Amino acid sequence: MDFEVTYTEEQQRFRREVRTWLEANVAPSVQRTPTSPEDNYQRYLELRALGRKLGAKGWLYPTAPAKYGGGGLDVDHAIILEEEVDRLDLSLPPYYDSGGRLGSASILVWGTEEQRQTFLPPIYRGEVRTWQLLTEPGAGSDLAGVRTTTAVRDGDQYVIKGQKIFVGSDNGTDRIWMIVCTDPKGRRHENLSWFMIDANLPGITMQPMELMGTGGEGGTDSGVKQTVFFDDVRVPALALVGGENKGWTVATTHLELEHGGGGRIGRSRVWDRLLRYCQGTKRDGVPLSQQPDVRDSLADIYIKTEITRLFGLRNFYLTYARKPKSYEGPQLSYYRKTAGLWMTGAILDAVGPAALTTDPTWGSPAGFLETQQRNGIVSVHPGGTTDIQRVQMARRIGIGRSTREKAGTVHGAEA
Repeated sequence: MDFEVTYTEEQQRFRREVRTWLEANVAPSVQRTPTSPEDNYQRYLELRALGRKLGAKGWLYPTAPAKYGGGGLDVDHAIILEEEVDRLDLSLPPYYDSGGRLGSASILVWGTEEQRQTFLPPIYRGEVRTWQLLTEPGAGSDLAGVRTTTAVRDGDQYVIKGQKIFVGSDNGTDRIWMIVCTDPKGRRHENLSWFMIDANLPGITMQPMELMGTGGEGGTDSGVKQTVFFDDVRVPALALVGGENKGWTVATTHLELEHGGGGRIGRSRVWDRLLRYCQGTKRDGVPLSQQPDVRDSLADIYIKTEITRLFGLRNFYLTYARKPKSYEGPQLSYYRKTAGLWMTGAILDAVGPAALTTDPTWGSPAGFLETQQRNGIVSVHPGGTTDIQRVQMARRIGIGRSTREKAGTVHGAEA
């Protein structure tokens, strides 16, 4: 059975246009693996410049409404764009912009027209990037338990105090998309609010966290996480999105996308590199890829990466073609997390101790196998744990409740 998307001649013409443009505008240096903090920052600047070029063409956020600076493209053309960018080991956006992706969708659905006109064009044109700030010392997977960070109304402003952890990446951010408590005495789920604020406001400080780091999204950041402190930060009331104490309603959009509802396009970059590594690395004089036990492991790994890819393609299509959805988002998230964790063992069995080192004399080039070993373990937690994904799937197929939970809305009336 063939699960792949098919394309018309016009769509293939668009693919040729995209490929030609990318070849002319993506410098080979952008695809390098940074070798130092300075090199990482320089590559980040190059990716931001590429993002602005993509934004000028409407290709940075291809399905976003054109009236706000997006591409206004249909799902088929968006898939082509994503596939061609993925071919260069990049993503859309080509830099970590989680708050932009999830915050902009939430503003489309729940924001006012003034907020859409204010906040969306700079995101879609690549002029700003945005971190999402959710987790606190006392609340992470239980997002409704947010209490540490508060916002209090003071005239036409809100005053924000508190602390967020496990935030962003490195190289700084321009904006912050965050959920805070606006009614400390209010009922659970009825006391939270979302804000889109300037990251450079007085009273905001950031401190890197010492963690078992993971690679950044799209390979564009080192994976460094931050603690962000808010000391009487004053933000305009316009920054409040969706209404005071209506944050859990807005979160239905944000979390639907974060938990896999938006899908993704692209192959497994780990698989491509793993195959090349096994073809070029010998054990007892024979390439790993030709040894029966390793070949069996590689086949199983490939199957799981393909299932993950097809789940992502399915969800991307369902979302941006505006088709009905139910459990598909958490299903993708759950499978991606559990398959990634399983792969840490499968790759270690196939490759041996070389999977655990960045030593270039016998480890994998650029340490990608060692990075995968850490990522596979760490990634079962962020963006909703595996337990949360199981609960969501159960509720959406009608287990444990008389009424099935609906998938979160991800399209505004103008989208």
